[in-house]
Amino acid sequence: MNKKTDKKSEKIAEKSYEPANYQSNDETEKGLAITHEQVSDAYMEGTIDGSIDQVDKNGELKSDAGEKIKRKGFDE
Repeated sequence: MNKKTDKKSEKIAEKSYEPANYQSNDETEKGLAITHEQVSDAYMEGTIDGSIDQVDKNGELKSDAGEKIKRKGFDE
């Protein structure tokens, strides 16, 4: 690699997610926003073998032994 490429790589590597990235015109910042969204979604959804918790009308947890999530092609 040449020095110009090294400097460009360092500039990109120094970036980290910021909420403003969703409105950015910079390709790297948009990519960070998309990746952050994907990681956040995966974290909140949990594992593929999860189940749906039962909550009351106020959103309070009634039971975490909820209904098993059916997976197309696996639970048929």
